[in-house]
Parts: sequence; structure tokens; C-alpha cells
Amino acid sequence: MLIFLADLSAYFSPLNVFRYITFRTAGAVATALLFVFWLGPAAISSLRIRQGKGQPIRADGPQSHLLTKRGTPTMGGLMILAGLLVATVLWADPRNLYVWVVVLVMLGYGAIGFYDDFLKVSRQSHAGFSGRKRLALEILIGLVACTAIAFIATPGLSNKLSLPFFKDVLFDFGWFYIAFGALVIVGSGNAVNLTDGLDGLAIVPVMIAGATFGFVAYLAGNAIFANYLQIRFVPGTGELAVLCGGLLGAGLGFLWFNAPPAQVFMGDTGSLALGGLLGTVAVATKHELVLAIVGGLFVAEALSVILQVGYFKMTGKRFFRMAPLHHHFEQLGWTEPQVVIRFWIIAALLALVGLSTLKLR
Repeated sequence: MLIFLADLSAYFSPLNVFRYITFRTAGAVATALLFVFWLGPAAISSLRIRQGKGQPIRADGPQSHLLTKRGTPTMGGLMILAGLLVATVLWADPRNLYVWVVVLVMLGYGAIGFYDDFLKVSRQSHAGFSGRKRLALEILIGLVACTAIAFIATPGLSNKLSLPFFKDVLFDFGWFYIAFGALVIVGSGNAVNLTDGLDGLAIVPVMIAGATFGFVAYLAGNAIFANYLQIRFVPGTGELAVLCGGLLGAGLGFLWFNAPPAQVFMGDTGSLALGGLLGTVAVATKHELVLAIVGGLFVAEALSVILQVGYFKMTGKRFFRMAPLHHHFEQLGWTEPQVVIRFWIIAALLALVGLSTLKLR
């Protein structure tokens, strides 16, 4: 919205600064951060009153969690989404269709997560929304989003997959690409959701991935930088950097309240929405496979669950002591802060590897 102030720069030249994506991204970071700081105490108090006993804790999870996390309210993702939306409305260009596709996926996945959290809290049971129905809705939203991106994208590029480290390799998937893109979005949403199991564990890697893809979006949407780096130029995606800036600011604000011991959990409301957001940005910028590198921590968490379930069905034994992966390390004797901080370090290293794909071609 504030971008329209640039139209008045003929009368007051300093307003021209609102044309620059970098300036508006910085504004989105600050706005989202301050909004979540302001909203946080009242939101947490309201959630605590409305939820009573808070998020139900898994009886088959680490036994220490039954003591340390009982009574903590969930649905804190509403704080993140609110801050991100305010920042996006103020600082992003409302004429950019990519922004609205990402926002709608985020809200759709957030609504699914909210309903899941609501059922868990109201029933005081770890079992929430039916897995099949939830997955069906996620797939439907992903298919709609990828179809929209295919029509928005530059002709000849919309249905093609580029490979990291290769400058001229493109795979033409045709309309099958829409199914592939939906798989990326659904997988990203659920992988982040599985990672959200310890105080502060998911939000920092999400911020790292969001900042990384904000940078990727800015470069991919700039013809000069894209040509220099020999990556695919995708007109319009630069504006997604503003949205990723809002994610970074809102995430920092939420971390203030989610730092151990957490005052609130983001719940499926936040983790599913933010994972969906990252997946959609990756699809829009044509860096789907780079997301698997930058979000390698999320991939590892998801694979640990798949491997645990599959191995148990085949052998009747567990592959890990407990899944997802962060619980396995807790069972090995790592303290919660050790798991969280070491996973943060891994997420940062993976982001650097992901960024290296932009130049090593």
C-alpha cells in the first residue's frame, strides 16, 4: 500500500524510496516485529484463558515434556500470521499477483492448522483433524496455487524445473509440473509442522529459510542480477522479498515469547502456514530443489518419521529411539537447549550451502 506514495515523488522526491524493494523489505521486517511485540502479551493471555489446560502433550513423547510443557497455550502462529499480514499489506505491492498467491496459501494452510489445533485443545487429545481430510485440503490448495503460478509466470518457464548448480538444464514437466509444485508446497508445510516439537526449534530455521528465499526472490526477480548469476529470471518474484521480510520480523517477535521456556507454542496454525509459504515462494522463484537444501533440517525431520513408521511396519522394531529426529537426540541424552541450538547451527549451514548454488553453476 505504501508503494503508492512513490507516485507523489514528483512533488516530494524523498518518497521515491518507496519504489525500492530493499527499503520496503526492511520496513516489513520492522513493522512485523513491532506488531508482534505489541500483540504478543494480550494474545497469549487470551489464548491461555480460552484454552485452559493448553496444548495436550503426547503421552508417548519424552516424559519430561509432560512436566515442563503442560498448560502452555498453543495457536501462537496467529501472532506470526497477523504480523506478517500487516507488514505485507503495508509494504508489498498489491498489484503483484505472486504476493497474493503466497498469502492465500499461507492463510489456507493456517486455517487447516487452526482447525487442527482447535480440535486438539477442545478435546484435550493429541488426535486432531482427520489426516486424510487434512492432506486432501492441503493438496487442493497446493494445486490451485501452482495452477495460478503457471498462468502468472513467464511463458515457456512456468512448467519447467531448473536444477541447482546447472545453468542451462531445464526439465519440461508440462502440466505434471502443477502436481510436482503442489507436492513441494504440501511437503514443505508438513515438514515444518513435524519440526515444531521443542521451544524455538522450528521458528529460527523458518526465519533462516525465509531470509534466504527472500534474497533468492530478490535476485530472481531482477534481470541484471539473474543474468549475472545465470539463474532463471522470473519477473515479479522480487516482490516476494518483502513478504519474506515480514516473515523474518514476525518470527523474531514470536521468538521473544517462544524462547525456552515457551510462553506459547505456534501450533499447527503457524508451522503449517509458514511451511506452505516457504514452499510456494520456492515454486514461484523456480528454486524448488534449493528449498530441499536450505530446508534440509525440515527434510530430515520428515524423513525420520517416514523411516520410523516404515521400518516399524516391516520389522516391528524402531529405527530411531523416537521420532521426529529431535526427540531421538533427546533420548540420547541431549538437553533441549542443546538440540535446539545445534539444529539452528545446522539450519544456518544448510542455508549457506543453498545460497552457494546461486553462484556455483
